[in-house]
Amino acid sequence: MNSETSILQIAKQTIEAESKAIFNLSNLITDDFAEAVKLIYNSKGRVIITGIGKSAIIANKIVATLNSTGTPAIFMHAADAIHGDLGLILEDDVVICISKSGNTPEIKVLIPLIKNAKNKMIAITGNKDSFLGQQVDYVLNTYVEKEACPNNLAPTTSTTAQLVMGDALAVCLLEMRGFSSKDFAKYHPGGALGKKLYLRVQDISSVNEKPQVHPSANIKDVIIEITEKRLGVTAVVENEKIVGIVTDGDIRRMLSNSDNFTSLSAKDIMSANPKRVNAETMAVDALELMEVNEITQVLVEDNGKYVGVVHLHDLIKEGII
Repeated sequence: MNSETSILQIAKQTIEAESKAIFNLSNLITDDFAEAVKLIYNSKGRVIITGIGKSAIIANKIVATLNSTGTPAIFMHAADAIHGDLGLILEDDVVICISKSGNTPEIKVLIPLIKNAKNKMIAITGNKDSFLGQQVDYVLNTYVEKEACPNNLAPTTSTTAQLVMGDALAVCLLEMRGFSSKDFAKYHPGGALGKKLYLRVQDISSVNEKPQVHPSANIKDVIIEITEKRLGVTAVVENEKIVGIVTDGDIRRMLSNSDNFTSLSAKDIMSANPKRVNAETMAVDALELMEVNEITQVLVEDNGKYVGVVHLHDLIKEGII
Protein backbone atom coordinates (compact mmCIF):
# COMPACT_ATOMS: atom_id res chain seq x y z
CA MET A 1 0.00 0.00 0.00
CA ASN A 2 2.92 2.32 0.64
CA SER A 3 4.18 2.10 -2.92
CA GLU A 4 3.62 5.02 -5.25
CA THR A 5 1.81 2.76 -7.72
CA SER A 6 -0.69 1.63 -5.07
CA ILE A 7 -1.37 5.18 -3.93
CA LEU A 8 -2.03 6.37 -7.46
CA GLN A 9 -4.26 3.37 -8.17
CA ILE A 10 -6.41 4.04 -5.10
CA ALA A 11 -6.67 7.73 -5.98
CA LYS A 12 -7.82 6.89 -9.50
CA GLN A 13 -10.33 4.32 -8.22
CA THR A 14 -11.80 6.89 -5.85
CA ILE A 15 -12.19 9.47 -8.58
CA GLU A 16 -13.70 6.94 -10.98
CA ALA A 17 -16.16 5.67 -8.37
CA GLU A 18 -17.35 9.17 -7.55
CA SER A 19 -17.55 10.24 -11.20
CA LYS A 20 -19.77 7.23 -12.00
CA ALA A 21 -22.07 8.10 -9.13
CA ILE A 22 -22.29 11.71 -10.29
CA PHE A 23 -23.04 10.63 -13.84
CA ASN A 24 -25.86 8.43 -12.56
CA LEU A 25 -27.49 11.40 -10.78
CA SER A 26 -28.91 12.60 -14.09
CA ASN A 27 -30.92 9.36 -14.24
CA LEU A 28 -32.41 10.13 -10.82
CA ILE A 29 -33.72 13.59 -11.70
CA THR A 30 -37.53 13.59 -11.69
CA ASP A 31 -40.33 16.13 -11.83
CA ASP A 32 -39.74 16.68 -8.11
CA PHE A 33 -36.54 18.52 -9.00
CA ALA A 34 -38.34 20.93 -11.34
CA GLU A 35 -41.09 21.49 -8.78
CA ALA A 36 -38.52 22.12 -6.04
CA VAL A 37 -36.75 24.73 -8.18
CA LYS A 38 -40.04 26.49 -8.95
CA LEU A 39 -41.00 26.39 -5.28
CA ILE A 40 -37.79 28.15 -4.26
CA TYR A 41 -37.96 30.60 -7.15
CA ASN A 42 -41.52 31.66 -6.31
CA SER A 43 -40.98 31.74 -2.57
CA LYS A 44 -41.17 35.08 -0.76
CA GLY A 45 -38.93 33.71 1.97
CA ARG A 46 -35.45 32.24 2.25
CA VAL A 47 -34.04 28.77 1.85
CA ILE A 48 -33.18 27.11 5.16
CA ILE A 49 -30.82 24.17 4.67
CA THR A 50 -30.26 21.68 7.45
CA GLY A 51 -28.32 18.48 8.03
CA ILE A 52 -26.07 16.72 10.51
CA GLY A 53 -22.53 15.34 10.31
CA LYS A 54 -20.94 15.49 6.86
CA SER A 55 -24.30 16.45 5.38
CA ALA A 56 -24.21 19.60 7.50
CA ILE A 57 -20.89 20.55 5.91
CA ILE A 58 -22.40 20.07 2.45
CA ALA A 59 -25.41 22.12 3.54
CA ASN A 60 -23.10 24.99 4.46
CA LYS A 61 -21.51 24.93 1.03
CA ILE A 62 -24.87 24.89 -0.77
CA VAL A 63 -25.99 27.84 1.36
CA ALA A 64 -22.88 29.76 0.30
CA THR A 65 -23.50 28.96 -3.37
CA LEU A 66 -27.13 30.02 -3.24
CA ASN A 67 -26.34 33.27 -1.44
CA SER A 68 -23.66 34.17 -3.97
CA THR A 69 -25.99 33.55 -6.92
CA GLY A 70 -29.02 35.52 -5.80
CA THR A 71 -31.02 33.09 -3.65
CA PRO A 72 -31.03 34.06 0.06
CA ALA A 73 -30.19 31.01 2.17
CA ILE A 74 -29.34 30.18 5.80
CA PHE A 75 -27.74 27.11 7.34
CA MET A 76 -29.41 25.50 10.37
CA HIS A 77 -27.69 22.55 12.05
CA ALA A 78 -30.20 19.76 12.64
CA ALA A 79 -28.99 19.12 16.20
CA ASP A 80 -29.13 22.82 17.13
CA ALA A 81 -32.55 23.17 15.52
CA ILE A 82 -34.21 20.99 18.15
CA HIS A 83 -32.51 23.03 20.88
CA GLY A 84 -33.74 26.46 19.91
CA ASP A 85 -32.60 27.23 16.37
CA LEU A 86 -36.01 26.39 14.90
CA GLY A 87 -36.73 30.05 15.50
CA LEU A 88 -34.65 30.75 12.39
CA ILE A 89 -37.46 29.46 10.19
CA LEU A 90 -39.97 32.10 9.14
CA GLU A 91 -43.42 31.57 7.67
CA ASP A 92 -42.48 31.82 3.97
CA ASP A 93 -39.17 29.96 4.18
CA VAL A 94 -38.51 26.76 2.25
CA VAL A 95 -36.59 24.08 4.17
CA ILE A 96 -34.13 21.70 2.53
CA CYS A 97 -33.04 18.76 4.64
CA ILE A 98 -29.93 16.80 3.63
CA SER A 99 -29.43 13.24 4.87
CA LYS A 100 -27.97 10.19 3.17
CA SER A 101 -30.11 7.66 5.09
CA GLY A 102 -33.04 9.94 5.85
CA ASN A 103 -33.50 8.04 9.09
CA THR A 104 -31.13 9.63 11.61
CA PRO A 105 -32.62 10.33 15.06
CA GLU A 106 -32.20 14.09 14.76
CA ILE A 107 -34.00 14.11 11.42
CA LYS A 108 -36.88 12.07 12.82
CA VAL A 109 -37.33 14.59 15.63
CA LEU A 110 -36.88 17.66 13.43
CA ILE A 111 -39.15 16.90 10.49
CA PRO A 112 -42.48 16.78 12.40
CA LEU A 113 -41.64 20.09 14.06
CA ILE A 114 -41.10 21.77 10.71
CA LYS A 115 -44.24 20.18 9.28
CA ASN A 116 -46.24 21.59 12.19
CA ALA A 117 -45.18 25.07 11.08
CA LYS A 118 -46.46 24.23 7.57
CA ASN A 119 -43.22 25.17 5.79
CA LYS A 120 -42.65 23.49 2.45
CA MET A 121 -39.88 20.90 2.61
CA ILE A 122 -37.39 19.42 0.15
CA ALA A 123 -35.21 16.40 0.88
CA ILE A 124 -31.80 15.69 -0.59
CA THR A 125 -31.39 12.05 0.34
CA GLY A 126 -29.99 8.78 -0.90
CA ASN A 127 -33.04 6.90 0.37
CA LYS A 128 -36.30 8.20 -1.05
CA ASP A 129 -38.25 5.57 0.91
CA SER A 130 -36.83 6.76 4.24
CA PHE A 131 -38.70 8.63 6.97
CA LEU A 132 -37.41 11.90 5.50
CA GLY A 133 -38.28 10.93 1.94
CA GLN A 134 -41.84 10.06 2.91
CA GLN A 135 -42.49 13.23 4.92
CA VAL A 136 -41.34 16.02 2.61
CA ASP A 137 -43.03 17.70 -0.34
CA TYR A 138 -40.28 16.97 -2.87
CA VAL A 139 -37.42 14.46 -2.94
CA LEU A 140 -34.12 15.01 -4.75
CA ASN A 141 -32.68 11.53 -4.99
CA THR A 142 -28.90 11.31 -4.42
CA TYR A 143 -28.67 7.52 -4.19
CA VAL A 144 -25.19 6.07 -4.60
CA GLU A 145 -24.41 2.38 -4.91
CA LYS A 146 -21.47 2.55 -2.51
CA GLU A 147 -19.05 4.95 -0.89
CA ALA A 148 -15.56 5.35 -2.29
CA CYS A 149 -14.33 4.33 1.15
CA PRO A 150 -13.21 0.64 0.95
CA ASN A 151 -15.30 -0.11 4.04
CA ASN A 152 -18.33 1.59 2.48
CA LEU A 153 -18.63 3.70 5.63
CA ALA A 154 -16.97 7.13 5.36
CA PRO A 155 -19.25 9.59 3.53
CA THR A 156 -17.40 10.22 0.28
CA THR A 157 -19.39 9.44 -2.85
CA SER A 158 -22.66 10.27 -1.10
CA THR A 159 -21.56 13.75 0.01
CA THR A 160 -20.20 14.46 -3.47
CA ALA A 161 -23.61 13.57 -4.89
CA GLN A 162 -25.31 15.89 -2.39
CA LEU A 163 -22.98 18.71 -3.37
CA VAL A 164 -23.63 18.25 -7.08
CA MET A 165 -27.39 18.19 -6.53
CA GLY A 166 -27.08 21.46 -4.64
CA ASP A 167 -25.07 22.96 -7.49
CA ALA A 168 -27.75 21.86 -9.95
CA LEU A 169 -30.37 23.64 -7.84
CA ALA A 170 -28.30 26.81 -7.65
CA VAL A 171 -27.55 26.93 -11.36
CA CYS A 172 -31.20 26.39 -12.32
CA LEU A 173 -32.23 29.22 -10.00
CA LEU A 174 -29.44 31.43 -11.34
CA GLU A 175 -30.67 30.89 -14.89
CA MET A 176 -34.30 31.54 -13.95
CA ARG A 177 -33.35 34.81 -12.24
CA GLY A 178 -31.31 35.96 -15.23
CA PHE A 179 -28.38 36.39 -12.85
CA SER A 180 -25.69 38.29 -14.80
CA SER A 181 -21.97 38.89 -14.37
CA LYS A 182 -22.85 42.35 -12.99
CA ASP A 183 -25.05 40.72 -10.36
CA PHE A 184 -22.22 38.32 -9.59
CA ALA A 185 -19.81 41.21 -9.11
CA LYS A 186 -22.25 42.83 -6.67
CA TYR A 187 -22.18 39.73 -4.48
CA HIS A 188 -18.40 39.19 -4.88
CA PRO A 189 -16.81 42.63 -4.43
CA GLY A 190 -13.72 41.26 -2.71
CA GLY A 191 -10.86 39.16 -3.99
CA ALA A 192 -9.59 38.43 -7.48
CA LEU A 193 -12.94 37.10 -8.70
CA GLY A 194 -14.77 40.32 -7.85
CA LYS A 195 -12.03 42.50 -9.29
CA LYS A 196 -12.20 40.69 -12.62
CA LEU A 197 -15.87 41.60 -12.77
CA TYR A 198 -15.83 45.23 -11.66
CA LEU A 199 -12.29 46.70 -11.76
CA ARG A 200 -11.83 49.16 -14.62
CA VAL A 201 -8.68 50.55 -16.17
CA GLN A 202 -9.29 54.03 -14.76
CA ASP A 203 -9.37 52.60 -11.23
CA ILE A 204 -5.71 51.69 -11.69
CA SER A 205 -4.40 54.40 -14.02
CA SER A 206 -5.82 57.19 -11.85
CA VAL A 207 -3.42 56.33 -9.01
CA ASN A 208 -0.39 55.79 -11.26
CA GLU A 209 2.07 58.39 -12.45
CA LYS A 210 1.26 59.89 -15.85
CA PRO A 211 4.47 59.92 -17.88
CA GLN A 212 4.37 62.06 -21.01
CA VAL A 213 6.65 64.04 -23.28
CA HIS A 214 6.16 66.24 -26.34
CA PRO A 215 7.26 64.81 -29.70
CA SER A 216 10.06 67.40 -29.78
CA ALA A 217 11.43 66.46 -26.33
CA ASN A 218 15.13 65.63 -26.39
CA ILE A 219 16.37 62.16 -25.46
CA LYS A 220 17.63 63.28 -22.05
CA ASP A 221 14.15 64.52 -21.10
CA VAL A 222 12.61 61.29 -22.38
CA ILE A 223 14.96 59.18 -20.25
CA ILE A 224 14.33 61.36 -17.18
CA GLU A 225 10.55 61.06 -17.62
CA ILE A 226 10.67 57.27 -17.95
CA THR A 227 13.00 57.01 -14.95
CA GLU A 228 11.08 59.36 -12.64
CA LYS A 229 7.64 57.93 -13.38
CA ARG A 230 8.93 54.36 -12.92
CA LEU A 231 6.56 52.68 -15.36
CA GLY A 232 9.16 51.77 -17.97
CA VAL A 233 7.39 53.88 -20.55
CA THR A 234 6.29 57.37 -21.49
CA ALA A 235 3.51 58.48 -23.77
CA VAL A 236 4.35 60.94 -26.52
CA VAL A 237 1.56 63.48 -26.40
CA GLU A 238 0.62 66.51 -28.48
CA ASN A 239 -2.47 68.61 -27.75
CA GLU A 240 -3.54 65.97 -25.19
CA LYS A 241 -3.61 63.32 -27.93
CA ILE A 242 -1.46 60.19 -27.93
CA VAL A 243 0.85 60.22 -30.94
CA GLY A 244 3.33 57.58 -29.84
CA ILE A 245 5.06 55.71 -27.04
CA VAL A 246 8.66 55.32 -25.92
CA THR A 247 9.58 52.33 -23.77
CA ASP A 248 12.79 51.57 -21.94
CA GLY A 249 13.31 48.95 -24.66
CA ASP A 250 13.25 51.71 -27.28
CA ILE A 251 15.94 53.55 -25.31
CA ARG A 252 18.17 50.47 -25.21
CA ARG A 253 17.75 49.87 -28.92
CA MET A 254 18.59 53.51 -29.63
CA LEU A 255 21.78 53.23 -27.59
CA SER A 256 22.74 50.06 -29.46
CA ASN A 257 22.08 51.53 -32.90
CA SER A 258 23.40 55.08 -32.52
CA ASP A 259 26.68 56.54 -31.32
CA ASN A 260 25.33 60.08 -31.41
CA PHE A 261 21.82 60.59 -30.13
CA THR A 262 22.07 64.14 -28.84
CA SER A 263 20.24 65.42 -31.89
CA LEU A 264 17.41 62.89 -31.62
CA SER A 265 13.99 63.67 -30.14
CA ALA A 266 11.07 61.62 -28.87
CA LYS A 267 9.41 61.49 -32.29
CA ASP A 268 12.54 59.91 -33.79
CA ILE A 269 12.51 56.83 -31.54
CA MET A 270 8.85 56.48 -30.59
CA SER A 271 6.48 53.81 -31.82
CA ALA A 272 3.57 55.52 -33.53
CA ASN A 273 -0.06 54.47 -32.96
CA PRO A 274 0.62 52.44 -29.78
CA LYS A 275 -1.87 50.06 -28.21
CA ARG A 276 -4.33 51.91 -26.01
CA VAL A 277 -7.53 51.32 -24.07
CA ASN A 278 -10.40 53.48 -22.94
CA ALA A 279 -10.52 54.44 -19.28
CA GLU A 280 -13.82 52.55 -18.91
CA THR A 281 -12.35 49.30 -20.22
CA MET A 282 -12.42 46.37 -17.79
CA ALA A 283 -9.00 45.69 -16.29
CA VAL A 284 -9.25 42.04 -17.30
CA ASP A 285 -9.70 43.11 -20.95
CA ALA A 286 -6.60 45.30 -20.70
CA LEU A 287 -4.74 42.22 -19.46
CA GLU A 288 -5.90 40.23 -22.49
CA LEU A 289 -4.67 43.03 -24.78
CA MET A 290 -1.26 42.90 -23.12
CA GLU A 291 -1.06 39.12 -23.39
CA VAL A 292 -2.09 39.01 -27.05
CA ASN A 293 0.41 41.72 -28.02
CA GLU A 294 3.14 40.57 -25.61
CA ILE A 295 3.47 43.99 -23.98
CA THR A 296 3.69 44.99 -20.32
CA GLN A 297 2.09 48.44 -20.48
CA VAL A 298 -0.85 49.98 -22.24
CA LEU A 299 -1.75 53.65 -22.55
CA VAL A 300 -5.13 54.89 -21.38
CA GLU A 301 -7.29 57.55 -22.96
CA ASP A 302 -10.63 59.12 -22.12
CA ASN A 303 -12.67 60.80 -24.86
CA GLY A 304 -9.59 60.69 -27.06
CA LYS A 305 -7.35 62.40 -24.50
CA TYR A 306 -4.35 60.76 -22.82
CA VAL A 307 -5.02 60.08 -19.13
CA GLY A 308 -2.41 57.56 -17.99
CA VAL A 309 -0.79 54.12 -18.09
CA VAL A 310 -1.67 50.66 -16.83
CA HIS A 311 1.23 48.30 -16.18
CA LEU A 312 1.15 44.51 -16.00
CA HIS A 313 2.48 44.77 -12.46
CA ASP A 314 -0.65 46.75 -11.49
CA LEU A 315 -2.83 43.84 -12.59
CA ILE A 316 -0.67 41.36 -10.71
CA LYS A 317 -0.89 43.49 -7.57
CA GLU A 318 -4.67 43.68 -7.86
CA GLY A 319 -4.88 39.89 -8.20
CA ILE A 320 -6.31 39.95 -11.71
CA ILE A 321 -3.67 37.44 -12.78
